[in-house]
Amino acid sequence: MSTDTPGIDPLLALRAPQDPACDVFLTGTVFLDIIFTGLDSAPVRGTESWARGMGSSPGGVANMATALARLGLRTSLAAAFGDDHYGEYCWDALEQGEGIDLSMSHTVPGWHSPVTVSMAYEGERTMVSHGHEAPAPTALPGRAEPGGAEAAPSASTAHAPSTPASTPTASVPAFPRCPPRARAAIASLVPGRSEPWVAEAARQGARIFADVGWDETGRWDLDALPDLAHCEAFLPNAQEAMRYTRTDCPRAAAHALAERVPLAVVTLGAEGAYAVDGRTGAAAQVPAIEVEALDPTGAGDVFVAGFVTGTLADWPLADRLAFAGLTAALSVQEFGGSLSAPGWAEIAAWWQRIRTLDDQDPAALERYAFLEELLPTTARAWPLRRAVPTIGFRQ
Repeated sequence: MSTDTPGIDPLLALRAPQDPACDVFLTGTVFLDIIFTGLDSAPVRGTESWARGMGSSPGGVANMATALARLGLRTSLAAAFGDDHYGEYCWDALEQGEGIDLSMSHTVPGWHSPVTVSMAYEGERTMVSHGHEAPAPTALPGRAEPGGAEAAPSASTAHAPSTPASTPTASVPAFPRCPPRARAAIASLVPGRSEPWVAEAARQGARIFADVGWDETGRWDLDALPDLAHCEAFLPNAQEAMRYTRTDCPRAAAHALAERVPLAVVTLGAEGAYAVDGRTGAAAQVPAIEVEALDPTGAGDVFVAGFVTGTLADWPLADRLAFAGLTAALSVQEFGGSLSAPGWAEIAAWWQRIRTLDDQDPAALERYAFLEELLPTTARAWPLRRAVPTIGFRQ
């Protein structure tokens, strides 16, 4: 986590005493990611390949949570953690290393952490994953259920570094029945499935930002995404947007989606992103920043985190797109998912460096001039090099 630009809070001017303590809530599966780098080509069957580099970090939903936290948002994550060394490492990295609130998370006795091995080469990645679905979270012993009844003991236990893992530390309803009050929540929509916590979070005033994966059913039916009705913003990629809207142009798809949600954002890959505000009809497009991409792992999560940050800070639509694209571009220049999520130190260093380069397009620089008021006057020299966490070190 970047610590050389302390105190940057993008929401500082908007905070009020009555605001929720949590800026963004999200839930999902945490993986242990093991990333091999420095491979010249894909592994060949029947041979052993040696990588010149290796890193490990929390992955899965942790990519998004880390990206949000590094941008200064108070982030709360609800997830299951295995009671193995991998789970302990991921918990510590997120809570102690990134400052993410894990009070809604739990440790599952006898359940091992999901693992993904990622191999980056030739600008692409290949992944192998293993894991089992975690038991559904239930209320902890002694925690009150909605309606006032006390819950029965649970197979899942709270985890707190200062107390035994089997000791509950708070008497609050367990997620997912009662998500924490938050400014925003991030959901991943799945065709044919509704998550009750999404509606509850929206009822409590959270602004819901959602992405979606590939529809394995092939139906591509927006009506099969019931939680879309609760969303403030929907952020599919170009192919997903066009399939869901039966259009052949991602910009037309964004306008069609804006009839279903207040804000539609379609990512266009190398062309940047296009967004339509369905309430005002305003549209914006920002081109992508050209960079040498080393590893695209987690770039989509970083884009969403950047866009959420700008939206909660009430920036103009084009500035939000530009900031999201910038954070995503910075992330692909490093290896790994949560490892590569940029903080304000990386953003400040990029802004300082880019203005010193010759032959810069003045209009392109002007697109990012809004950063001037956000960033410190001094920044570390470019390029920055992050430490790569590795399991096993005691100190």
